[in-house]
Amino acid sequence: MSQVVDHLAELTGFRDRDILDTTLVSVLRDLLRPRAVAICHVVGEEPNQHWLIRARLRQGDVAAQSDPVWVELESLPPLDAFADRVTCLRQQEPFESPGEVHMTYFPLLTDRDVIGVLEIETHTDLDAEQLRMVSNMMRIYRNVQGLLDYSERDGLTGLLNRKTFDDSFYKTAALATPAGVPGDDRRDGRVERQPYLGVVDIDHFKLVNDQHGHLIGDEVLLLLSRLMRASFRFHDRLYRFGGEEFVVLLRCASDDQALSALDRLRAATESYAFPQVGRITVSIGFTRVGSTDSPGEAFERADKAVYWAKAHGRNRVAGYSALVAQGEIVEDHRRGDVELF
Repeated sequence: MSQVVDHLAELTGFRDRDILDTTLVSVLRDLLRPRAVAICHVVGEEPNQHWLIRARLRQGDVAAQSDPVWVELESLPPLDAFADRVTCLRQQEPFESPGEVHMTYFPLLTDRDVIGVLEIETHTDLDAEQLRMVSNMMRIYRNVQGLLDYSERDGLTGLLNRKTFDDSFYKTAALATPAGVPGDDRRDGRVERQPYLGVVDIDHFKLVNDQHGHLIGDEVLLLLSRLMRASFRFHDRLYRFGGEEFVVLLRCASDDQALSALDRLRAATESYAFPQVGRITVSIGFTRVGSTDSPGEAFERADKAVYWAKAHGRNRVAGYSALVAQGEIVEDHRRGDVELF
């Protein structure tokens, strides 16, 4: 019993999703001694959904393995490649698949959805006590995930909130190629991707609230968040900063590719029929994130591009570097003067 209590304390002691997943598979390996245990998430949008390994531990592994955060969706196995996992998703209850290697699946539930499965590989089937213990662990895991959602996500849109931005920003900026250093010489022909920050602002949003009321304004924000999820890749980070302002952290091969990705959202927004409101547009500014950037510096550059876009007709995407090159914006080389929070 003391071992279980110790593991429960360990499982509930973190406020980081990556560490939480790693801790869960570590706890279950210690308690069950399985051949392997893994957390598998469903990523992508229907009908193009795939499996992402968040954490996997096998017998003898020193540390948990996982798929890269910025992995390309098409490189992951499709949903139907693992029929038993799909069965567990649909039934939303534990599912056993006996055989030479015994597999047991548990649905990963949040307050919003079923996000994946916990997969346990054992030599024999789990007994009733073990199944009950894993189910209880999953309830605790779900509760911790719920607390993280409450603290990290915007209550209206479900997007990440402003206070989670710094940590993700620095993790993303660490992936940038420093100025003057060439990217990796990739033999597979893929182009090195660099991090970008985009700021999205709804045009004339005050008029929506004034003319239709705040409930309709909230519906516009919710629908825009859904358009954002559909427009970007599963690993891009989407934030609501408050009011009508949203932020995107993404990785692209060039400024042109970043502009194209952000323009998909602009075009999708312009063509969407918002109930009772009709046509809504957004102005978007973006900048490449440097390896030594602070959140405030990158945000200020993208925000200047948004301001330029609004002053030049709205409903457009503007890149900070291009505006500087065209002489539309004078680059400020001061550092550390802007505080985002």
